[in-house]
Amino acid sequence: MKAVGRYRPAPIEDPASLVDLDLPDPRSGGRDLLVQVEAVSVNPADTKRRRTTPAAADDSPLVLGWDAAGTVLETGSEVSLFKPGDRVFYAGAANRPGCNSARHLVDERLVGPMPGNLGFAEAAAMPLTALTAWEMLFERFRIPQHGGAGGTGTAGGTLLVVGGAGGVGSMAIQIARQLTGLTVVATASRPETRQWCLDLGAHAVLDHSRPLAGQIGDVPYVFITTAIDQHLPVIDQVLAPQGHVGLIEVPKPFEMRPLMQKSTALHWELMFTRSLFGTADMIRQHEILTAVSGLVEAGRLRTTLTEVVGPIDAATLRRTHARIEAGRARGKLVLEGWG
Repeated sequence: MKAVGRYRPAPIEDPASLVDLDLPDPRSGGRDLLVQVEAVSVNPADTKRRRTTPAAADDSPLVLGWDAAGTVLETGSEVSLFKPGDRVFYAGAANRPGCNSARHLVDERLVGPMPGNLGFAEAAAMPLTALTAWEMLFERFRIPQHGGAGGTGTAGGTLLVVGGAGGVGSMAIQIARQLTGLTVVATASRPETRQWCLDLGAHAVLDHSRPLAGQIGDVPYVFITTAIDQHLPVIDQVLAPQGHVGLIEVPKPFEMRPLMQKSTALHWELMFTRSLFGTADMIRQHEILTAVSGLVEAGRLRTTLTEVVGPIDAATLRRTHARIEAGRARGKLVLEGWG
């Protein structure tokens, strides 16, 4: 089968950083689905793994990719949630081969039914970022949910999403606006990214190229999705006492005393945790993606796809990795089809 991977770490300018591969077809078993991959999106996690994961001792290739949409081809003997022919979307597991392959094995407990009103490219933009945002808001911050038709911003305080135009920020804005009563404030630094955040439902947008202190204050929930080393050391200046800070990256060392003085709760979110450790609640990701799919079909959430950049091959993936590494992406970049 066709696939894209790398043999050893390399900068994206190196043609060997990602190469086209021909690999054996996998076969399903247990709770695995064998999925015909139709579209994939690229996340910062892909670029970090490409740059930093050591070469395999047996010189086998590393296949990246943790966002896919496709069709179930086969099911393992223990599968109960899906059947061949079902259209699905998922982010998968970081300790298994990634989805930059024509056929891909994934545990059914990590998979959701693809929204019926989206194409493969639109669906592939959503799983990893939706899971990350959902888990941070409702499982780390433990913000109460409501089932109404959109947050009014009249109760529950404020959520500040630092980096609102990125993939995770784009989903956090929508989910918080639709399922909580929080006032949702995002940050962006360019006119087009500011408008993007407003279009997704942010009540207000701040300029994160300037100090946030003075633009906002007394915020109970701060979700830092980007530029962590810029924002975390000074986030206490806008954070409410006994507030919550959510992180999806590991920061450099910084002075934590100001956060301690405010009795701040610091939350980490890695949507791969359940699959990495085989937790008893792995099926929760199936449940979250099923809920996201229903919200999309109801018109309450929308895909964050901004561009289909080309087919799934090494050359297109190298160009897309380079754009992600430049740090100026808006929404999600997706590759569709195998040429």
